[in-house]
Amino acid sequence: MSKGREAAAGGAAAVLLRYLREQNRPYSAQDAFGNLQREHGLGKAAVVKALEQLAQQGSVREKVYGKQKIYFADQEQLPAASDAELRGLDGEIAARSGQLQALQQSCRHMEAELKDLNSSMTTPEIAREIEALRKDCASYAEKLERIKSATNHVTPEEKEKVCREQQLYRREWRRRKRMATELLDAILEGYPKSKKQFFEEVGIETDEDHGVVLPATT
Repeated sequence: MSKGREAAAGGAAAVLLRYLREQNRPYSAQDAFGNLQREHGLGKAAVVKALEQLAQQGSVREKVYGKQKIYFADQEQLPAASDAELRGLDGEIAARSGQLQALQQSCRHMEAELKDLNSSMTTPEIAREIEALRKDCASYAEKLERIKSATNHVTPEEKEKVCREQQLYRREWRRRKRMATELLDAILEGYPKSKKQFFEEVGIETDEDHGVVLPATT
């Protein structure tokens, strides 16, 4: 390898080592290349080779996940944080946690509000519904007015009279039907043919032939 290539490789390794330590988070070779190529003009092959070199030297750690390799700074080589820095980080974590909870709660409220809005009627829909209800009210009012102005109302006394007559006619219908049935049964005892043939010869038509049903008691 020429001195120029060695310097280029060494420069890429230095850039990547500084980047991984500053960011202190894992990166794949593709991620590192994408983040650094514009600022430092590094090629992908150079990035891959430099990361492998740093891993072999123990300057960074390497983890393999399936077909992908992840690189990150060796935590033991990083300077230890002071107590003040740790307290500052703890305070920042607590503040960020509070912000996260507030944002999550705000999101839940907005989701609930959005759900209510989606299930509510729109302004044009409400306007159409109001117009339809007004038409219904006008129709019912007109119908009520016609009923009030009609002169053929049935009084309670007239209704009661009709009910009594209906019950009387119903009892009479039942009584006469029972008498006719008993008489026909007596005739059919000595009749050599069937009941249907007898009815056809005599010309008797029953309620059932015409779909007539005895009214229920009111």
